[in-house]
Amino acid sequence: MASLIARSIPNTITCCNLLSGCAATLAAINGADYRQALICIIIGAVFDFFDGFAARMLHVTSPIGKELDSLADVITFGLAPAAVVWAYLNENHFLLSVAPFLMVAFSALRLAKFNLDERQTTSFIGLPTPANALFWTSLIVGLDSQETLFSGTNWVLLIGIFISCWLLVAEIPMFALKFKNFNFRDNVVRYLFLFTSLVLILLLGVPGIAAVIVWYVILSLLTQHTQQTKHNES
Repeated sequence: MASLIARSIPNTITCCNLLSGCAATLAAINGADYRQALICIIIGAVFDFFDGFAARMLHVTSPIGKELDSLADVITFGLAPAAVVWAYLNENHFLLSVAPFLMVAFSALRLAKFNLDERQTTSFIGLPTPANALFWTSLIVGLDSQETLFSGTNWVLLIGIFISCWLLVAEIPMFALKFKNFNFRDNVVRYLFLFTSLVLILLLGVPGIAAVIVWYVILSLLTQHTQQTKHNES
């Protein structure tokens, strides 16, 4: 009985992630409540962290749990942010109304690749889906609070959608916030990212989350370039 309960805990947490994604989607589509959608996505991200943590702590990892986790992530970090962008654009133009949901397809592809890619055990290749979801939802919250926007905003967002879809599946190494130890020298990039992220959020508020994700991509690219330069010199 105890082992059955233990095996059920991670999957229950994963289902809470999925339900958070459903709630975020409904908040966006039914009421254009972008802040509530962002809160639900953040809650989903917390559940997404703890389901894997619980599975490792209880030694109950399973193929079913892995697949369920990906399915939940597609909803919370793929469909939900797409629904937020779709609701904000509120366009009858075919391309603008369909484009946000490209993120669902590319998020699913990114998650499928992640499940099979053995290179992503300690870092990522391509933009993680939670980062993409947080970027778009926090960006829309920020834009929605602005009273004046230029007429081409929607088309700029369309370009951004295409870029983020590419980043999800791009062969670009990106660091993960996984600490093997807390030695500063071994984690300079992580500590720098955490400190600057805190500053951005304190200065910019909710839109600062979007700025943090942009900074994450830039810092990953800079780190990759530095490592490549050192490798070539050696």
